[in-house]
Amino acid sequence: MAERITGHTELIGLMAYPIRHSSSPAMHNEAFATLGLDYAYLAFEVDNDTLEDAVKGLRALKMVGSNVSMPNKTVVGQYLDELSPAAEMAGAVNTIVNDNGKLIGHITDGIGYMQSLKDNDIDVIGKKMTITGAGGAATAIEIQAALDGVKEMSIFNIKDKFWENAEKTVEKIRENTDCVVHLYDLDDKEKLREEIADSYLFAQATGVGMKPLEGQSVVPDKSFFRPDLIVTDTIYAPRETALLKMAKEVGCKTMNGLGMMLFQGDAAFHLWTGKHMPIDHMKEVLDIKYD
Repeated sequence: MAERITGHTELIGLMAYPIRHSSSPAMHNEAFATLGLDYAYLAFEVDNDTLEDAVKGLRALKMVGSNVSMPNKTVVGQYLDELSPAAEMAGAVNTIVNDNGKLIGHITDGIGYMQSLKDNDIDVIGKKMTITGAGGAATAIEIQAALDGVKEMSIFNIKDKFWENAEKTVEKIRENTDCVVHLYDLDDKEKLREEIADSYLFAQATGVGMKPLEGQSVVPDKSFFRPDLIVTDTIYAPRETALLKMAKEVGCKTMNGLGMMLFQGDAAFHLWTGKHMPIDHMKEVLDIKYD
C-alpha cells in the first residue's frame, strides 16, 4: 500500500462504527492495486454524533466519496445534496459520491443482489418473488427488484421494530413502480408456504442463519420448496446456511450472499472510478477469505 501512495492519490472512506472488522478496505484496495488505480480506501470510526462533521470533512478534503455503514446509513442523507431514486425510496445510503463538490447518496445493496442473480444466470424480471426481511439489506433488495421490473413480490417479516419500515417500503414500491407487492406476517407459515409455491424465487434477507442464530431457518422444513424454485440467502458466513442446505436437498438452485457483497462493492467502485472491479480476481479473493 505504501508504495502506491503518491501526491495524486485519491481518497475514499468508509464511515461506520464499529468498523475495524470490515473487509471492505482490503477488497477495494486489492481492486485498486490490481487495476493500477491511484486510489486508497480507508476505514474511519464515525457514529451518528460525528457523522455531520465527517461529511463536511469529506467535502473539504475533496475526497472522491465514501461508503457508509451502520449506524449511519439511515441518517447520512440529510447531510447530502442529492439522493438516487433507490436511496430516496429506501431512506438509506451506503455510498456517497463527490461530484465536483455535490455530494450524492446511493444505495448499492439492491444493485449488488440483482447483479449477483444475473451472474448466476437467474432472471427474475417479470416474475414473482417472495422475500423475508425488512431491515436495511432486505429493503434495498425489495426496492431495487421492483425498480428493475419484478412483476410481483410478497414480503414477509415478523411484527417487530422493522414492521413499520416494511409497511413504508410497500407503500413506496406501490407509488413508484408497477410491481404488485404485498406484506405478510412471517409467523403465518401457511401463508409463507402458499406464496413460495407461487414464486419463481425465494429470497432470505434476515439475520436468521448467522450467529447467534446459526443453524436456524425462517422456513420450517424442506416441504416448502420444490426443485425448480430458486433460493437465495444474503448471509455469507456461514457460506451455506441451514435454509440453503434444505433447498439443496430438494434440488433447488441456491445462492449465498457472497456475490451480493462483491457486486454491491463493485457498484460503488464504478460510481467512484468509472471502472469495474476485476470481478474474477475478486471472486478468488473472497473465496479464500470466506472458505
